This record gives sequence, structure tokens and C-alpha cells, in this order.
Amino acid sequence: MKIGLCGTMSVGKTTLVNALKKLEQFEGYEFATERSKYLKGLGIPLNTDSTLKGQTVFLAERCTELMHESVITDRTIIDVMAFTQNAESIDYKDKEYFNEYAVNFLKEYDYIFYISPEGIDIEDNGIRETNANYRISIDNTITHLTRTYGHRIKNLHMLKGTTNERIEQMLGFIQL
Repeated sequence: MKIGLCGTMSVGKTTLVNALKKLEQFEGYEFATERSKYLKGLGIPLNTDSTLKGQTVFLAERCTELMHESVITDRTIIDVMAFTQNAESIDYKDKEYFNEYAVNFLKEYDYIFYISPEGIDIEDNGIRETNANYRISIDNTITHLTRTYGHRIKNLHMLKGTTNERIEQMLGFIQL
């Protein structure tokens, strides 16, 4: 089963994936978590500075994750599309073409869980963007994309609350 978590920065996606690693139900799964430090070290611009080449690398990473039989990842194609839409250096037409291509991979997820930023403060990890307005813009774009392309996703659900509450919600949705 291919499970992806999507949401704006600093909503607990990586924390949730790390908690799911410990559960017996997901034994044998591959787990993919935040790679921002590694990518930034390669010179790939992140967040508002992202480029079309950089977003293409991110898309390739998500596609690589989808090649696993059983995977849980803290980023999805939706996230890549949202950050592409909000990148200042990418031309409008290129954003449109990029997302038209990227959307084709959404059907490969068995489940995508959107994590709401409601009630969660931005945590500064030294890499992620901490601008509150940018965070809101990414979240608005993600919710817009899930409404627009939700019909291409087999199972799309929202998670809220603590990590343990999110785990309980997920397990209630997933058919293991």
C-alpha cells in the first residue's frame, strides 16, 4: 500500500511518519522522511526560491517513492505541485505544464492524508521556511489542489489533532 501525507510546512508530517514506523501494522513498509538538508546541501533551492529544475528533482523523488510496493512518505505529489505553484522564479506557463504532468501520478497513492495546520505553530528547524504568510499560501494551494484533483486520488482524508489522534484516525480509514 502507498500512503502519503501532505500538508504545509511544520504540521507534523515527519513526526507522524516516524511514529508510524514503530507500529506493527506497518512492519515491512518503506518510510520516506524529510530530505531538505540533503537537498539544500546539493545546492537545490527550496521554498520560495525553488526552480523548475529543483521541483523536477522533488517530483522525481516522489515518483521513486511510488515505485515501492509498500511505502509511507511525509511528502506527496500534491506538495510538490503546491510548492511549484508558489515558487517565485517559475514562469506561470511552466507551473501549469509541470502540474499537468505531475497530476498523472496521483492515482498511484492508495491513501493521501492531508494534515491541517490548525492549531500548530511553525517550528524552525533551520531549513524550512518560517514565514507565516507563505505557510498559509502553501496550505491554501494544497487544499485547492486536493479539491481540484481529489477525484484522481483513491482515498483522500484529513487528519487533525495530536500524533496519537492522527494515528487513530488513519487506522480507522485504512483497510489493512
